[in-house]
Amino acid sequence: MKHIIILGDGMADLPVERLGGKTLLQYAHKPMMDQLAKEGRCGRLITVPEGFPPGSEVANTAILGYDLNKVYEGRGPLEAASIGYEMADDDFAIRCNIITLQDGKIITHNGGNLETQDADVLIKYLNEKLAKPINEREGCERVKFITGIQYRHLLVIKGGNKHIVCAPPHDHPNEEWRPLLVKPEATENTDSAKRLSPQETADLINELILKSQELLAKHPFNVERAKRGERQANSIWPWSGGYRPSMETLMQQYPQVKSGTVISAVDLIRGIGHYAGLKIVEVEGATGLADTNYEGKAQAAIEALKTDDFVFVHVEASDEAGHDGDLELKLKTIEYLDQRLIAPIYKEVSTWDEPVCIAVLPDHLTPVEMRIHVGQPVPFLIWHRGIEPDSVQQYDEVSCVTGSYGLLKLNEFMQTLMSIS
Repeated sequence: MKHIIILGDGMADLPVERLGGKTLLQYAHKPMMDQLAKEGRCGRLITVPEGFPPGSEVANTAILGYDLNKVYEGRGPLEAASIGYEMADDDFAIRCNIITLQDGKIITHNGGNLETQDADVLIKYLNEKLAKPINEREGCERVKFITGIQYRHLLVIKGGNKHIVCAPPHDHPNEEWRPLLVKPEATENTDSAKRLSPQETADLINELILKSQELLAKHPFNVERAKRGERQANSIWPWSGGYRPSMETLMQQYPQVKSGTVISAVDLIRGIGHYAGLKIVEVEGATGLADTNYEGKAQAAIEALKTDDFVFVHVEASDEAGHDGDLELKLKTIEYLDQRLIAPIYKEVSTWDEPVCIAVLPDHLTPVEMRIHVGQPVPFLIWHRGIEPDSVQQYDEVSCVTGSYGLLKLNEFMQTLMSIS
C-alpha cells in the first residue's frame, strides 16, 4: 500500500453568515472530496499541541507524526533547509516577511503579494545595507538576509537567542505595529553564554525593522508602487525563529516508508520535508496562491507515487485567501483543489494494481472573517480500495464529527495512516 497526503493549507473554516451559516467546505462544490468521504472513513484531528501557536510549521510537523516538544524550532530553521542554507550550531534563523505598513498599522503580511523576483531585489538591498560583521577581527557576519519565495524570506543572526516573543504578522491585520515589536521571553535564559541575550537579540531585530522601513521607503520599487497607488513592501517583520533542529526521518520512524516526496511551493513545507528525509519536487508554475499550477502538482504527485511509498502534497492557496479575508477566492481555491488536483490523482491511482491510500485534510483553520490561524480540530478523510465506509456522506467540518475515526490527536493520524497496509 502506498500513501499520499493531500493538504489544503488553512482550508477549514468557521460558519459564515453570508453563506447561510455554513462553513466554506459545506458550501463549496467539491464532488471529489465528498465522494472520497462517502466511500472512505472520516474523523477529526487535533493538529496543534497545547502551548504551541496554531501555525503551519506546528500543524504540518504534527500531521507527519513528530513530537513537537522534541523537534520544534520555529519556521526559520525549516525554511533555511528548504533554500539550501546549512545552519551552523551557533546560527539563529528566523522567518523574515516583507510586509505592508500604513498609518501605523500592519495592512498585509505579504507586502502586496510580492513576486519573488521583486522581493529578491529588496532582500539583496537590505543585506547590502544592514548585514554587519560581529567585529573587525572576525570576518563572519552577525546579520544576514537570504531570499526565499515571494514575501517569505530568512534572517540569520550569528549567536542570536531564540528566547524572544515575536508576533506573526498574519495574526495581526489592521493592528498597530509598534506594540508588536520583539520582546524577550519572561523566562530564565539557559542558552550558551556565547549567544546574545534575549534582550540583545530583541533589540537587534527591532533595530533592523526600523532601519528596513527607512531603506525600503526610498527604494525605487516602492517609490513606483506609491505613484501607482499600490501597496508598498515597506518593512521587514521577523518571527518564528530557532536553532538547527534534530529530527529523525520518516523512514526511521515508519518502516512502511522506504522513500518519499514532498510537493509544495512553500519554503516552510519543503524544509519540513528535508528534515523528514523526503525528496523535494519543484513544480513549474507553483506559486502558493490561487493561481498555482494544480494540474502540475497532481501530475508530479502521480509520477512520485510510481516510485515512492509516500507523497505529501501541500497547497497553500486557501490559507492565503483566508488571510486576505477573500471569501469568494477561498471558495474557488477549495473547488480548484478538488477538481484540478484531487480528482486527477484519484482517477489515475484508482486504476493501479498496487493500491494507494489517499488522505485529505487541512493543517488548521484560517477563517476568512478572522483572517488568522485558529487551532481547532480539522476534518480529515481516508480512502483506499476496499475500505469499509462509515456513515459520513460529505467532507466538511460538521459531517466529519460523526466519522468512525473520532477525534485523533497529533501523531495518532500518521500512526493510523501507516497502519493501513
